Amino acid sequence: MSLNSALNSAVSGLRAQSSALSAISSNIANASTTGYKVEGVTFDSLVSASAATSTSLSSSDASTGDGVSTSTYRDMTSHGEVTSTTDSTNMAIDGTGFFVVSGSTTDVAPATDLYTRDGSFDTDGNGYLVNSSGDFLLGYATDASGAPTNASAGTLSGLQPVQIPTTTTVAATTTASMAANLPAGLAVGSSVTSSMEVVDSLGVTQTIGQTWTKTAANTWTLTLANPYSTDPSTSTGTISPSSITVNFDGNGVLTSTNPDPVSLTLSGMTSGAADSTFSLNLGTAGKTDGLTQYASSDSTNEISITSNTHDGSTAGSLSSVSVGDDGLITAKYSNNTSIIVAKVPVATFVNQQGLSQLSGSTFMASNNSGSAVLSSAGADGAGSIVGSALEASATDTATEFNKMIVAQQAYSAAAQVVTSVEKMFQTLIQTMG
Repeated sequence: MSLNSALNSAVSGLRAQSSALSAISSNIANASTTGYKVEGVTFDSLVSASAATSTSLSSSDASTGDGVSTSTYRDMTSHGEVTSTTDSTNMAIDGTGFFVVSGSTTDVAPATDLYTRDGSFDTDGNGYLVNSSGDFLLGYATDASGAPTNASAGTLSGLQPVQIPTTTTVAATTTASMAANLPAGLAVGSSVTSSMEVVDSLGVTQTIGQTWTKTAANTWTLTLANPYSTDPSTSTGTISPSSITVNFDGNGVLTSTNPDPVSLTLSGMTSGAADSTFSLNLGTAGKTDGLTQYASSDSTNEISITSNTHDGSTAGSLSSVSVGDDGLITAKYSNNTSIIVAKVPVATFVNQQGLSQLSGSTFMASNNSGSAVLSSAGADGAGSIVGSALEASATDTATEFNKMIVAQQAYSAAAQVVTSVEKMFQTLIQTMG
């Protein structure tokens, strides 16, 4: 090897170790970055074409190198530790895969989709889930059971930004159900009372008084009072029909109601609400799933109510958000209602090492990575989603310090070679002079 070759090799070594130190520095600087993937450097020996192909040189001369080259990469297979947080909208993927995100809420074409392990999501001013990198989380809209409603579910084109409503819309009662026991020992002509609540079309809770009068053996008449909202003495509208007949057999089991089914209408509401109709489910004939007529457990022969429910909802404000390991995001509201907002899929790749880094912890698909495959969290090899958690940086500072020492020593050695070559050049020049 000539002095020039030695000098070039040494300089390439300086460059290579500088690149290594740069990667180490970046890894240490991102030791606290959520979902950060470690940057690495590979070293490749350079061999001159003449040396590699010459047949006249000895074997030792033919292997003479011309220094070293480097290339950088991201270790996409290494994952940081999943740690709990106090923010319920934070998410981490436990296993393989990425969240699908977009740089904006409007640019959601599949070709612009991005991928990240940074699950530091929180709601912005419009209720969208966005992480610390400014990327918006994408997911599938769902029905009440959590099943995606989009026909394109399972594909990138079916994704949309996840937005959590800050309030729930009002829903008038459409179905009310009641399960109770009417005291069999009550004398004919006597009555017991109860009440039920429903919601009108404006979201106002209306209370309806109920009077149960035993008119004959195994026969009762339910009389419904007009609704009120706050003051029982002031009605807020009318209810019709206001009288329902209920019949039992000799075993205290419901046999029929009249009318059947029971359909009730609220009208003339002083709140300004539109007329609304709802069904009242008092049980199934021949079964004990609703009303029954058995002896009372107390001496006063009162009605015993097991449940009294309805499906209406008043306006409510967001109180909490939860994320399931299946990727379902559920929002709960102050009116005790909850809705499944979206289902978040997990994206996997044939070659995740081939992803192109965009910035920070955000990546793009490339020809080397292949297209994203979307799976339900925890299925088909995709990792599960952990709510109220974040994935820590994959950086191991102890490992990085060890690599730093090696790089520093190699850099110093290469610098020493440069110094030695310089002295040899000076000797050569002096000799020739």
